[in-house]
Amino acid sequence: MSRNSFYRLAPFIQEYIYQQGWDELRAIQVQASEAILDTPNHVLITSSTASGKTEAAFLPALTELYNNPSSTIGIVYIGPLKALINDQFQRLQGLLEESDIPVQGWHGDIDQGKKRKILKQAQGVLQITPESMEAMLINRHHELGRLFGDLRFVIIDEVHAFISSDRGRQVMCQLQRLARYQANPARRIGLSATLGEPALAQTWLAGGTNLPVSHICDQTKQRNVLIGLDHFYVKPEVDDLEVDDSNVDDTAIDDVVSIEDGNPVLDDPPLPLDNPMITVQDEVDALPSLYEHMYQITKGAKSLIFANRRGDTEEIIANLRRLAELDKAPNIYHVHHGSVAAPLREDAEMAMRALDQPACISATVTLELGIDIGRLDQVLQLNATSSVSSFVQRLGRSGRRGMPAKMFFYCREIELNKQATLGQRIPWDLLQIVAIIQLYMEERWIEPPSIPHLPLSLLYHQTMSILAAHTELTPAALAEQVLTLSPFQAVTLDHYREFLRHLIQSDHVEKTETSGLIVGLAGEKLINHYHFYATFKDEIAYQVIFGSRIIGTIQSMPALADRLALAGQAWKVIDINPDKRVIFVEPARGKTKTLWTGGDIEIHGRIMQRIREILREDVDYGYLLPHAQQRLDETRQLARHSDLLNRSMLPLSNNATLLLPWQGTKTVKTLARLLAHAGLQIQSDRSPFYLEVRTTDTDHQSLHARLCQIVASPPTPEMLLTHTTRIDYEIDKYDQYIPDLLLRQAFIADRLDISGAVYSLAEMCA
Repeated sequence: MSRNSFYRLAPFIQEYIYQQGWDELRAIQVQASEAILDTPNHVLITSSTASGKTEAAFLPALTELYNNPSSTIGIVYIGPLKALINDQFQRLQGLLEESDIPVQGWHGDIDQGKKRKILKQAQGVLQITPESMEAMLINRHHELGRLFGDLRFVIIDEVHAFISSDRGRQVMCQLQRLARYQANPARRIGLSATLGEPALAQTWLAGGTNLPVSHICDQTKQRNVLIGLDHFYVKPEVDDLEVDDSNVDDTAIDDVVSIEDGNPVLDDPPLPLDNPMITVQDEVDALPSLYEHMYQITKGAKSLIFANRRGDTEEIIANLRRLAELDKAPNIYHVHHGSVAAPLREDAEMAMRALDQPACISATVTLELGIDIGRLDQVLQLNATSSVSSFVQRLGRSGRRGMPAKMFFYCREIELNKQATLGQRIPWDLLQIVAIIQLYMEERWIEPPSIPHLPLSLLYHQTMSILAAHTELTPAALAEQVLTLSPFQAVTLDHYREFLRHLIQSDHVEKTETSGLIVGLAGEKLINHYHFYATFKDEIAYQVIFGSRIIGTIQSMPALADRLALAGQAWKVIDINPDKRVIFVEPARGKTKTLWTGGDIEIHGRIMQRIREILREDVDYGYLLPHAQQRLDETRQLARHSDLLNRSMLPLSNNATLLLPWQGTKTVKTLARLLAHAGLQIQSDRSPFYLEVRTTDTDHQSLHARLCQIVASPPTPEMLLTHTTRIDYEIDKYDQYIPDLLLRQAFIADRLDISGAVYSLAEMCA
């Protein structure tokens, strides 16, 4: 079968395969070739990292383009990261070297001359980000037929990174808008290593079309996996400026920074740092054993260390560099996240690709996706990943070329004081790590995508984008253009009339004398800025500069002489230009601050249920090292002694009651709203793990009765939001421009889970 598929490929591809020394096509590539060459369907390809998914899509698609050349751009590749597009561009260049098919990347860092060339030529393969595609739809509206009229394939990489976000829904809108200029709408090929409920992904991929989706899944034997988990106590440190940013889309941040011109410009180009040995503290005091352990296993290897917060990546590398300095060892350590300047991130990637040289990068989600960083020896993870999907992605970064995937978890827990409550004494992060590993290893379970019912922020974005592209449309024509897009299936004509009336009243849309609609003055201020092309929220960014070198960005304005951590270094603020949001720094020593903000982690209810099972069962997990095993044993003993496995409502000694919902973040946040509506005071909210409710004005028995009363007569969603201010609803980028009634409806539909919260309360009352 492999040989038959091989001989069906274009001659230049066959020659490339010979030159690369491939023995045969992989099974996933054979199956994808058959689906792409023999059916008219869309194709979803799910397979592990480094299994050849990209080639599985491109080899047959390029063959089709070679055999039947397109009169316009023939293939569009949409990637979530500029760096991923650059990486794929290099790979495609080698493949297409002997063909007549051109390939061109298109994003904010691409030279304008190269862009003009492909606009003039309009052939071959275009690799582009969603934001640059949006700019093209608006600014080159009259050229779309010439550019994409004969488009054959759209390849969407890292589908899992798109599917649950407005950015992914934006891509679906873009493809439908492009299809209006095509006699035969382009087929879609989705690629992903981690998908929960592939049927939902198939529905998403086919959005707005009538074509079925062929699902190609790698059925080959799973490779070997080596996993370890150890537990470390650390002393508490207070840093008021450090906020958990684990739910921030670092990939999106990276893309908006330089979509178009708009950042401060220096006379000199950004250059790599000379990498002075700068440490976090002046004193040579003992570092936590966590970093000593991390240093010993990374100093001679190719290692990728993941952390959920940008501040943690900085702390890790600062400490590892410090230990290397004390050891008089080479500095092989780099930081990689969306706030580090692109040249420094590229330096880190190049160091990792260098053969036979150790290198270590500490990164956020920016290296979770498929950027080629060569052959890794190991992946390390500080604390739990935010999801099972993220665990699988990060695990997949190692173990290429036949080697086992290797991942080591460091569970860092702050030492407790004597006043710690029962909820605080449980190492939730340790339990979350074990639950995530077990869910994937036992069940291959991955979180299903979250599809909102009323994506109103995107509705605003696409309405203004379409109106800007067409200059003027009648209300009926605008509604037809927008409401036929697949993400807006639940938006009714009544919804849209109210929405448009609000936009007209707020001057985002203006009505002409002929009853047409055009972009209003308030709308123009938004769409004329390059940030409009993105659907994700803009970060406040202050650019940090050393000499003429751009180091990166921070989100909070420091004071003069403050010390901050960025790109693995300590810097002292020597000057500030608040108007241009530029911070000038010099190398420093001493304690630093991290100056980024972020959002909450969303944890699925299945993870919480598995945590409860872990506490109940007496299983020894082979990947737990002695300290982690001891901490788990202590926690199981505590759970049994406190009876929290049998009771979800426990009185505490400090006039409070502990509630253990064992549900996901959405449900527990709804539960907190139910309690607040009933007049109960929440003393501590660590969603979704537990809630503490104050009981100073009533005894435990009376509180139980009040909870049972909520179960018997729960409030309506409207009642639950009676005292909620509008700012609580404004979650997504353009929510502030949505009429209040619609925004409340969307919040009820997509952010509340009253039935789940009431069910959880009923368990407590049982």
